[in-house]
Amino acid sequence: MAKPGKAGIGRILDAMKYSHQGLRAQWQYEAAFRQEVRLFLIAVPFALWLGDSALERALMIFSIGLVLVVETLNSSVEAVVDRISDEHHELSGRAKDLGSAAVMLTLILAVVVWSVLVFT
Repeated sequence: MAKPGKAGIGRILDAMKYSHQGLRAQWQYEAAFRQEVRLFLIAVPFALWLGDSALERALMIFSIGLVLVVETLNSSVEAVVDRISDEHHELSGRAKDLGSAAVMLTLILAVVVWSVLVFT
């Protein structure tokens, strides 16, 4: 059953507010996210310069943008795990490690995409 609440434009405005709060928190509390945003801001002009077509430029930008998305998901997992308990637990550690691995995999993916498009 659907959760009662706003609909239409009110729901969209609320969602935008919550997203803004999330991005603000991500920027404030997560150093890795700030580093990856800087990487993104540096990479975009290079992608626009190095990409031979609109598709290549889009792939290069998307691959770095995906890192930001996965980093945000990783931070949300970490926040939930930390909220549950300060105690060390094997599953908590595994959840955090898996989130970190997802970020690493997207960074590797970005390197592969850039390498293929720039060096071939």
